[in-house]
Amino acid sequence: MAEEDNSGVTEALPPPPPFPPDFSPAKAEPEPVKKKVLRVPMARHGLGSKGQKIPILTNHFKVNVSNVDGHFFHYSVALFYEDGRPVEGKGIGRKVLDRVHETYDTELAGKDFAYDGEKSLFTIGSLPRNKLEFTVVLEDVISNRNNGNNGNSSPGRHGSPNENDRKRLRRPYQSKSYKVEISFAAKIPMQAIANALRGQESENSQEALRVLDIILRQHAAKQGCLLVRQSFFHNDPKNFAEVGGGVLGCRGFHSSFRTTQSGLSLNIDVSTTMIIQPGPVVDFLIANQNAKDPFSLDWVKAKRTLKNLRVKTAPANQEFKITGLSEKSCREQTFTLKQRSKNEDGEVQTSEVTVYDYFVNHRNIDLRYSADLPCINVGKPKRPTYFPVELCSLVSLQRYTKALSTFQRSSLVEKSRQKPQERMQILSNALKTNNYDAEPLLRASGISISSNFTQVEGRVLPAPKLKAGNGDDLFSRNGRWNFNNKRFFDPAKVERWAVVNFSARCDIRGLVRDLTRIGEMKGISVEAPFEVFEESPQLRRAPPLVRVEKMFEEIQSKLPGAPKFLLCLLPERKNCDIYGPWKRKNLADYGIVTQCLAPGRVNDQYLTNLLLKINAKLGGLNSVLAVEHSPSIPMVSKVPTMILGMDVSHGSPGQSDVPSIAAVVSSRQWPSISRYRASVRTQSPKVEMIDNLFKKVSDTEDDGIMRELLLDFYVSSGKRKPEHIIIFRDGVSESQFNQVLNIELDQLIEACKFLDEKWSPKFVIIVAQKNHHTKFFQAGSPDNVPPGTIIDNKVCHPRNYDFYLCAHAGMIGTTRPTHYHVLLDEVGFSPDDLQDLVHNLSYVYQRSTTAISIVAPVSYAHLAATQVGQWMKFEDASETSSSHGGLTSAGPVTVPQLPRLQENVSSSMFFC
Repeated sequence: MAEEDNSGVTEALPPPPPFPPDFSPAKAEPEPVKKKVLRVPMARHGLGSKGQKIPILTNHFKVNVSNVDGHFFHYSVALFYEDGRPVEGKGIGRKVLDRVHETYDTELAGKDFAYDGEKSLFTIGSLPRNKLEFTVVLEDVISNRNNGNNGNSSPGRHGSPNENDRKRLRRPYQSKSYKVEISFAAKIPMQAIANALRGQESENSQEALRVLDIILRQHAAKQGCLLVRQSFFHNDPKNFAEVGGGVLGCRGFHSSFRTTQSGLSLNIDVSTTMIIQPGPVVDFLIANQNAKDPFSLDWVKAKRTLKNLRVKTAPANQEFKITGLSEKSCREQTFTLKQRSKNEDGEVQTSEVTVYDYFVNHRNIDLRYSADLPCINVGKPKRPTYFPVELCSLVSLQRYTKALSTFQRSSLVEKSRQKPQERMQILSNALKTNNYDAEPLLRASGISISSNFTQVEGRVLPAPKLKAGNGDDLFSRNGRWNFNNKRFFDPAKVERWAVVNFSARCDIRGLVRDLTRIGEMKGISVEAPFEVFEESPQLRRAPPLVRVEKMFEEIQSKLPGAPKFLLCLLPERKNCDIYGPWKRKNLADYGIVTQCLAPGRVNDQYLTNLLLKINAKLGGLNSVLAVEHSPSIPMVSKVPTMILGMDVSHGSPGQSDVPSIAAVVSSRQWPSISRYRASVRTQSPKVEMIDNLFKKVSDTEDDGIMRELLLDFYVSSGKRKPEHIIIFRDGVSESQFNQVLNIELDQLIEACKFLDEKWSPKFVIIVAQKNHHTKFFQAGSPDNVPPGTIIDNKVCHPRNYDFYLCAHAGMIGTTRPTHYHVLLDEVGFSPDDLQDLVHNLSYVYQRSTTAISIVAPVSYAHLAATQVGQWMKFEDASETSSSHGGLTSAGPVTVPQLPRLQENVSSSMFFC
């Protein structure tokens, strides 16, 4: 190619260099592109058969689909104001589309539609045209929820405002008109549902099920329900329960369509959400701040709490959103009032009036207590609109999204649990009252829903045998056992230890005496403690970090070297703010094993349970499985096998900038499957995939989680590398299974290859889910299903390999089964062997003498993440407060790194 210079003259290029005489052209080999095959969850290959058969009912209701030849048509919806600005806010959409449906019935060919409240609308069969535009007018938006139920706020009472007042009130809120554009997006064959039931899932089948879910949501929205994802909540005070702090638990229902082996089913369950206590704003604030009257409220806090909540104002019963509070009190806050009379020049006269004066003298409304309190502002920043507090009532069914306190939580659990029979009754009634058969869209799609609980066949697996000390057998009955007259399997020694007391009231000598006595019975020798360190009384009010520091100074001054174990007495049971800093100091700074307790009702049972934890932390074992003792676990005892539990814990919903914490727990000392250690790291907030499994720092260095666990396994298992790695992953939803299989598994493989290029262990990946809505009941029995109940048919997935297991005895409420999904099995377990292994792993939890509801490694990962999360809570407040503005536009927040555990406790069960 010849180049032109600016003058447009082409300049000749120099001749090419000559070839060397012995040159033969080499063919350019294209780099072999590694085509990455995406892994997908494995298919089921057979059902288990072990165990005693048992008939079980489940809260899935059979759905018949008769119209398989039809199509759903998907349209996208765009809303605009008159002037062409797009409508940003949520919540107005349903009202606008209801109005479209009423006004333009003929243009829509009389069709009903399912609208998701945002940008999608679905019809059965197509609309007359691919693009439709409508204009609709909505009058004053007055609350549609419980409109006028609260008798005294109808406009007739309270000295109703005269006509002119009414006009002035209305002026900023006249009717608005909206433009609605509906345009064709896609066509979804209903046949896709039938395909999914045969195990052929597709984009279309997921969309088709989504349409059915949206029809149910819309059905609930029309009845004035609050919608939260797949759940809906009726505005009925019978369903409300106070949990303290002005927050109510509101009982409603979850409903979703699911494809199962026996066809399509509707899964309906009881669900609970938190709402703000409706009624007078002041009553809510008093409850929320635990104040004695309106005059002792903290209004700075109140302003934060109230922002964006919806109120109704008396006497006109209009609904507004709170935008803030007035700077001054009602008696002092002024605004510009337009007079009715005009002056000589025909201009409207204005005067400055106080809010109090306006409501009391102009509107003749009696104000009892608002005069000296701030006003509620419902206007725009530039144009405030004030109302006295006592004229404002919070509208019902507004979600409370902040984290609950421990007390609110326990109160919620207590008030929302139901016995199995009671739950079945509530669900049966819900199906009747929802009356889905009358829903025109469901009828048009040929869908009918049975009103009977689906019956499935469960199997009860026999409880595994356990071993205690001296080779004694431990027999479990109904998922529980005890150590009466038995010693621990492998008791540790409590030596070189001391007691630390943070101002708890307690007879410490008695406590040590009882602990020693019970320890002896369980085979643990407890030496006399070096010392009891009492906190000095003036430190009781100091910040937690200071109290912990001072206590350590005291310990260092009196003890010759670091103790091996510290028993720590805390002043309050729940949420003691010394806990986090104390654990961090011991484990990360000094490598000391520590056990905290809050001495309340300390009896022999309590101390036995405490010793279960102490023994596990000090490296002992309380009990083991008989099959582990005589190593005879299929596929696990013959070949070095490592078992992992993985979990990520996130900050509470309101906090966008608290790092998430990933914990991975791994088995050690193969062939044991009862001993574990943990590795914990922080990662970006709300990220579910663990991103530190393999972390290459340089060509020779990997600082990831897996490396330290693999090395520990190797060292503790007699220099053997694991040939099988079985992973239990908690807390991922079905939509993330492919990420676990492709992103996380790749990191695991890389970590192995980085240690040894030639080493390729076989992987098994099992996801464990607890937050799903499938429940099991025993027909005609008030009890929960027996521990060991397993279900792998009928309500399970049509193609994938999943099963439900209730390993534990449900003592209160209704048992929540764990849903296990086997995504990958390179080892080749038989269904019975794999289900047995999962069942066995529910019996190796060292903290209790019961089978637990999920495999122990997952439970340990939870504990490790939670405990280390407590360390973070009390980081130097000054650095965190500045960064707490959420994600700034400057880029992602840097995630603070956790300090690592000291070597001597890093492989201990510190999380027990």
